[in-house]
Amino acid sequence: MLALLSEGPYIAHNDLPIPAIWFGVIAMSTFILLAFVVYSYRDVANRHDHKNSSSQGH
Repeated sequence: MLALLSEGPYIAHNDLPIPAIWFGVIAMSTFILLAFVVYSYRDVANRHDHKNSSSQGH
């Protein structure tokens, strides 16, 4: 037991495949891309002017 304590803490060090800042850059760009896709679908239901209230399903 004393031999384990005298060795000090063992720290396993794993290198990241890319620098840490790039994980945030990739995540932010993904969210911006998805926000653009969601934004592009706005007002799609109002593009169909030929439909009136009697032809709606609900």
